[in-house]
Amino acid sequence: MSFKRVAAVTGANKGIGLAIVRNLALEYPSSAFNNGPLLIYLTARDQGRGEEAIKTLQNDFQLKKVKALAADGGLATIKYHGLDISEPKSITDFAAFLKKEHPDGIDMVVNNAGIAMTGFDVNVVTQTLQCNYYGTLLATTSLLPLIRRGGRLVNVSSMSGHLSSKYSKELQAAFNSSQVVSDVTSLIEQFTHAVELGQEKEKGWPSAAYAVSKSGVTGMTRAIALEERRSGGGRLVNSCCPGYVDTDMTKHRGSKTVDEGAKTPVMLALGEINGVVGEFWQNEKVVEW
Repeated sequence: MSFKRVAAVTGANKGIGLAIVRNLALEYPSSAFNNGPLLIYLTARDQGRGEEAIKTLQNDFQLKKVKALAADGGLATIKYHGLDISEPKSITDFAAFLKKEHPDGIDMVVNNAGIAMTGFDVNVVTQTLQCNYYGTLLATTSLLPLIRRGGRLVNVSSMSGHLSSKYSKELQAAFNSSQVVSDVTSLIEQFTHAVELGQEKEKGWPSAAYAVSKSGVTGMTRAIALEERRSGGGRLVNSCCPGYVDTDMTKHRGSKTVDEGAKTPVMLALGEINGVVGEFWQNEKVVEW
């Protein structure tokens, strides 16, 4: 089959990621992007879980009811591909695969993969940042050049990374004034160094690896979007918070369903957002970072 549109979703074998894949398949036919068959790469670290997720979607009642999948006569085909964003080679291998398979480019990327570890120490900070910040950054810079003009890249961030009173005024100002990725990466490095010294609180940081990693994702996404706009690349790059969703990551304390959590990322991938770039979204609208 010749695919007219190609999408990729990271961390998609369960939770919000799986719901994003499902809702892309559901909403694509009525979107402005629809110009024929859609291929969605559902990516995950574990092949068994990824392939199990594909089976779940193939048997999904709603997808079957509206005949969303190609097997039922619809437009969407969903394929598994391995991807571990905490491993740089895994990211570059996936980018090389996409470039070879789709030399004319792809259309949508939703970077959803991330981890939330318990506790707080140097090891937790290092692992969390390696996946959530550096992994998402490399996935963004590796996959964005493959996206055709007019396509979309969405980074799933979190309101836990909001620049609230848990940061010093100086750090809030530094994040807000960051214009290029190196500005944001420098702040992430400062946080790591402060944690190593056991001085993060006195240097104005929260003792929260996940929150800081997501502040980094929001800031880095904005910086990349600014560069994209300056270069005239024509791709829409934004970040978003899915909300407090009932998933393994929230230990099922969240109040939103996974489909509700997928709404904003899917809107940013497929919906009419009037050319907005570099913003942070929640509940389908731009919010203050």
